[in-house]
Amino acid sequence: MYTRLFEKSFYYALGMTLFCSIVGSWLGGLPYLTIIGALVISLILGMTFQLYRPAIVSAEMGIGFISNKFLRLGIILLGFKLNLIELAHAGLKTILLAMVIVSGVIFLTYNIARKLGVSKRLAILTASGTGICGAAAVMGISPQIKVPKSEESAKHNDEVLAVAIVAILGTVFTLIEIAIKPLLHMSATQFGVMAGGSLHEIAHAIATGGAGGSVSLSAAIITKLSRVLLLAPAALVIGIWYQHQDKSSEGEKGKLPIPWFMAGFLLASIIGTFVPMPSNVLAWLVKLAYIVLGMAMAALGMSVNFKVFLSSGKRAVIAALSSSVVLLIFTIIASKTFF
Repeated sequence: MYTRLFEKSFYYALGMTLFCSIVGSWLGGLPYLTIIGALVISLILGMTFQLYRPAIVSAEMGIGFISNKFLRLGIILLGFKLNLIELAHAGLKTILLAMVIVSGVIFLTYNIARKLGVSKRLAILTASGTGICGAAAVMGISPQIKVPKSEESAKHNDEVLAVAIVAILGTVFTLIEIAIKPLLHMSATQFGVMAGGSLHEIAHAIATGGAGGSVSLSAAIITKLSRVLLLAPAALVIGIWYQHQDKSSEGEKGKLPIPWFMAGFLLASIIGTFVPMPSNVLAWLVKLAYIVLGMAMAALGMSVNFKVFLSSGKRAVIAALSSSVVLLIFTIIASKTFF
């Protein structure tokens, strides 16, 4: 497998995905694009490479390697963004709220999607992105869903579709929450908790929380990161559940799907919290995490099948939209009641 690192395909893919990630990171920092986020922009840029098929064909094996291995590395590095002490100071009710949101939204979104006829794989990926932390959650949960080689292309399409759904809905709900802020009569902390508890991407929570001032922004980030922290246990639970549900992987039933890269994610958060480290080094590690994740997202975009992408997502959108509305109403009530 690692002989691929020395193949021309890998270097083609490395150059293309790195370009998409760097440009996506730059564009994601622009004022009107921050609510979309660097990861989603990298995905879109990767999809544009589909217009130049010879480059995609010559880099095909490298694209597969990057979309698989780099996403794990990126999620591990993303752990440095989690400060466990800050999360502990946020209090038990913030953690409990995050647990209710993550478990409740995943359950609700998945079941609505399945009742609408969405495939099991797309349903759980969309539910995870909606309930936990957007694109990073889709990519963190995806390795737990084992498929035969013949279905890997279809799985990539589901990943891209799930990311697109949570990105679009997250952006829409960001604008909605900022618009209705004057009507909610919330304190800065309550508005921040609502933003962090209801929105999909970290970028969405930051954009909305920032509209309420520094106190609101801080509450939004802490609440959102409480949900991010649950990515590791959610990946383990979903992996075990999906394995028992999936009838097509009988040969692997005895294998416990432990997401070892999530252990790296938690270890990185422990190091970032308790090991003395200059703030600029921590900032650089988080930036590197987004560059690596952006490369994985671009690789996913390069492998998407547009016909499947456009034809199979309508019902998944309805499911995610329905649960997002329920989530917004719930977080408004919870933040006004408990915070």
